[in-house]
Amino acid sequence: MPSAVFAAAQCAIGDGDIPANLALHLAFMRQAHEHGVDLLLFPELSLTGYAPAVSSALAQGLDTPLLAPLRQLAQEAGMTTVVGMPLKVPGQDKPRIAACILHPDGSIAVYTKQHLHTGEDVFFSAGSGGELLSVAGLSVALSVCADFSHPEHAAQAAQRGAQVYATGVLIGEGGYPADSALLQGHAQRHAMAVLMANHGGTTGGWAAAGRSAFWDEQGRCVVAASGAGNRLVVVSGLAGEWQGREMFVSLDVAESA
Repeated sequence: MPSAVFAAAQCAIGDGDIPANLALHLAFMRQAHEHGVDLLLFPELSLTGYAPAVSSALAQGLDTPLLAPLRQLAQEAGMTTVVGMPLKVPGQDKPRIAACILHPDGSIAVYTKQHLHTGEDVFFSAGSGGELLSVAGLSVALSVCADFSHPEHAAQAAQRGAQVYATGVLIGEGGYPADSALLQGHAQRHAMAVLMANHGGTTGGWAAAGRSAFWDEQGRCVVAASGAGNRLVVVSGLAGEWQGREMFVSLDVAESA
């Protein structure tokens, strides 16, 4: 079986600045493609920033033309790409927190955050999750931030046959020790690799810790970003035999860390 290549796109985005955020997403996608990435995971609400109070104004439908350049590049690169945005839902006043899945065949699907943080329900509706993904021969379950803090979420993913648990998050320095320990525990408990993509800068008033990471099926941290900022965390290999590295990313210049 050929090896799989997964990556966390740890991006420092601008709240509400969708054009700039789109450009940054495309830069990450191009660099990830250069490194043969099969699955590229962005953080929670990566396209808009974590801005609950204006989420309704920023929300888009799944057919939004804003995603067109990302969908095109995902197709050209043959790379499954997961980006975050508030999703308009017909018949609902409040959007859902969505992880939009851009498939290599040009199609699009969505995972919606099931478990909201305290206070998020003022601005968002709880979602219904989504289907497992098949990437490079591996079964991947998606998660968005607070989802992973509910043990049953990861347990159900494992029961459904997930081999990789991929979560897009917003975690600050204060919460990082406990949250990373939870994710490591999911990997160890369920023999399921865990990929975590955190924000790389301040969003919604939260200073993200960065330090996006990948834990193998034994709960060992294979690679983690060394701090905040625009960084691409890439892992490659097979179950139990993963290798990782971290790279800096900018709009124009990208170099190995």
